Parts: sequence; structure tokens; C-alpha cells
Amino acid sequence: MIPIATLLGRYRTGYFPMAVDGGIGWFSPEPRGVLPLDRFRVPRRLARCLRQGRFQCTVNRSFRDVITACAAREDTRGNWIDEEILESYCALHDAGHAHSVEVWAADRLAGGLYGVSLRGAFFGESMFHTVRDASKVALCVLVNRLSERGFGLLDLQWVTPHLRQFGAVEISRARYLTQLAESMQLDCVFDDPGSLPGGPLRAPSRSGDRCSAPGSSSADGPSARCAPSSRS
Repeated sequence: MIPIATLLGRYRTGYFPMAVDGGIGWFSPEPRGVLPLDRFRVPRRLARCLRQGRFQCTVNRSFRDVITACAAREDTRGNWIDEEILESYCALHDAGHAHSVEVWAADRLAGGLYGVSLRGAFFGESMFHTVRDASKVALCVLVNRLSERGFGLLDLQWVTPHLRQFGAVEISRARYLTQLAESMQLDCVFDDPGSLPGGPLRAPSRSGDRCSAPGSSSADGPSARCAPSSRS
């Protein structure tokens, strides 16, 4: 298992891990994909989906289920999540630095995402969906939450054509490291009490708090490293 201190230390310097050829590789792409929170765009059809309220969302209710679903994706985009990665991030979740957003349809987990929060930065790791639009709704909830809590950086790692429609852009590694350093000066808390557009959200507990999917913004991507990463 990757030590928590090692994971957090690497994130602070712009690196993230992936399982490659039976080992762990560390990556810091050039260029880097980010989603500026103030440029987040919601496609019209997705906005309609949000207004319809077809999904219910929770935060940190089923972290292990979400990362397991990301690892089990039918395409190759979950293959970088091996058992060591899975257990390392579950430990990071227990330590309060890794978080999940779950999207439910009729009490069934229909999609979600997970990532890492560190001061004013959130590093999107992976997302999945089994019902259309579910991962897009998860990204919507994430962006609203980060914006409300004053986060300065949403790292996507890589950008796919799909993600560009939501406002994702590529920036140089040097510019990314500058933004990362600036976000490390912020004192943001992912789990603090607050509210989201579309309904109140209490401080999530271990069992998770249920809230309505916001109707004012959203996005997703079949890329998995959130796309929040685009590293699917």
C-alpha cells in the first residue's frame, strides 16, 4: 500500500500514481488538464436532466463502492486502478483526504466519482456510470461543492474532447504548478457544513447525507481519471 504521507507529498508537487505493468508509476503530464471552476458549463440537455430531479446524490457514503466500480469499468480506462491503488485510496479516505460523490437511481448506485482534496485543490481521480448522465451529475455536485467552499483548483490530469464541452482546458505544467502552489495557500475543507444549489446539504457523515442533485450546473465525462479525470 502507498503510504498516506507519500501520496499527499506527491500531490503537493504535481504527481499522481497509476498502476502500470504490475508496479506503481508516478505521472505529471505536460500539458495538464484542469477545469476552471468559474468556467464550468452545463450542456442544455444535461441542465434539463438536472431540473427533472431523476437522481439523488450523496457525499462520502460509499467510497469503496465507487472506486471499485471505477476499477471494474468494461473498457480499459479503469485498468490503472489495481488492488494497491484501491486500498491506498481507501486508507486516504479514512484519513479524510479522499472523497466520493455518489449518484443514485431508485436506491441503486448509478454513477459517481472520487478524488483527493488537499487544502485548496481537488484532484479528480476517476468516475463511472451505469445510467446515462449519472457521472455528469456527480461532477456537477463536485463543482458546486468546490466553488461554494472556495477551492482554487480542480485538477483533471488530462483533457478529452468530451470534457472540453464543460470548460476543461489544457495548461502548461509550469502554469499548473503555479496554480497548485497558490491553492496550497488556501485553507479549504471539503467536508464542512454548507448548502448547494437545489437543496441544503448537511455536513456529510460516514453513512453519507442525501441531497437533491443541483439544478443549476453540472458536467461529466466518460473519461475516468476524473475525467474528473480525464484519465479514464
